[in-house]
Amino acid sequence: MAKRKAVVSIQECVACGCCIKVCPRNAITILKGIHASIDRELCVGCGKCAKECPASIISLEVTER
Repeated sequence: MAKRKAVVSIQECVACGCCIKVCPRNAITILKGIHASIDRELCVGCGKCAKECPASIISLEVTER
């Protein structure tokens, strides 16, 4: 079964933290104050982070399982 997972473009992320505030699973952290990182095991693909990102650099990708 295919699932959706959030992916962040680390080259464009400015580590504003908006995505962290809306993630219901606490799957997002800011690494070294540089960019967001999404734990793919915790991510449920709800898309809240992608909607909240002011730079629109978080997207959802379909994965196999």
